[in-house]
Amino acid sequence: MLRDLLIWIANNLFNQVAILIGLIVLLGYAIQGKRSEEVVAGALRATIGVLILFIGIDVFVGGLLSFQTVVSSAFHLKPPQATKTLADFLRTNGSTIALIITLGFLIHALLVRFVPFFRYVYLTGHLMFWISVVVAATLVEAFPKITPAALVLWGSIIVAVYWSVQPMYIARYMRKVIGSDDYGFGHTSSAGCYLAARLAPYVGSKEKYDTERLRLPRRLAFFKDVNASTALVIGVIMLLAMLFADKALVADQAKKFNATIDPWVWGILVALRFAAGIAILLFGVRMFLAEIVPAFVGVSDRIIPGSKPALDVPTVFPSAPTAVMVGFLSSTVTFLILMAIFGAAGWFTLVPPMIMLFFPGGGAGVFGNTYGGWRGAALGGVINGLFLAIGQATAWGLLSHTAPELATLGDPDWYIIIWVLRAVLSPFKS
Repeated sequence: MLRDLLIWIANNLFNQVAILIGLIVLLGYAIQGKRSEEVVAGALRATIGVLILFIGIDVFVGGLLSFQTVVSSAFHLKPPQATKTLADFLRTNGSTIALIITLGFLIHALLVRFVPFFRYVYLTGHLMFWISVVVAATLVEAFPKITPAALVLWGSIIVAVYWSVQPMYIARYMRKVIGSDDYGFGHTSSAGCYLAARLAPYVGSKEKYDTERLRLPRRLAFFKDVNASTALVIGVIMLLAMLFADKALVADQAKKFNATIDPWVWGILVALRFAAGIAILLFGVRMFLAEIVPAFVGVSDRIIPGSKPALDVPTVFPSAPTAVMVGFLSSTVTFLILMAIFGAAGWFTLVPPMIMLFFPGGGAGVFGNTYGGWRGAALGGVINGLFLAIGQATAWGLLSHTAPELATLGDPDWYIIIWVLRAVLSPFKS
């Protein structure tokens, strides 16, 4: 009965971020003694804000995946093959992972409540799932005969420590990025963002090179509108990739969108939908932040004194939307260069993970811009591109008996967790 309850909580709360955030806002306002109509309205606005955020993500993620398919075709790439799959691993260990999430969050909450060093409650629900998968897969790789109970216990402890430590070590940089300590950074791109913030001052300064105050010639002034510049830049890259991609594949991708649409028109629409998705995402971020920040005061005062929420990477995007695009583009260019080098050397067939190039790359761009202007934003993207290329090439083999596809889905922190756990567990490997 308890096991079923914990699995239900993992599947219906932690894996449903909108519901989780809505309930926290409901609880936070209720603890503060707000009127019932304010409590309900605030919870609904926060929930709807998160849903709008994910609608925006859905709008442009479809374009990113099409973009990835076309770019891979243009470079004549075939993804590496695997005998084990992520789907197989989740079928075998799905309920165990749900238990790791639930028990891990309980341990995490206790750490934040009773260990003064920890201050942030990790609320990025979908990444709670993925980090739990990564940790479970790495533990099974090291100990194929590990029992479910041991996997849950050790997996829960590891993810709880990560959720507690990760927002702390980047906190001082996050405060400067958003200009306050209202919330922390809870995302698995933290390593790239941290390095971007640390190294950016060596290449520039925000005072001289801030992406949001770039001086452009009058004819190029529209580039200051992040929606227009995003649509144009992505459109140009997409159309160039289509020139070299397999025509049948491009036509098939276009037909999935609309059976009668011309592929070139589809390519333009992909770029426009990408820009529209970002605009929707940013609106949703602002909407739910307006509720979660004041509501969390109740949690901080009564349940976990002094705590703050640690939130997803899009929450830093409004601080410097242009830096997001600079980070994404430099991350993508870096990865494509490494993809060509790895392929020519016969090392590994890298596949451009566009979602990971965008979100962590954009986040690193914002952190880099805060400390080094557009030069720092570009450096942040380069750091993310290096993480993703090297991580993909190394982690695929390290997870070959469990879920190697995790290597192509990974953020920088995923790879660090895999590398560190494998190094630590290697002497004890069964």
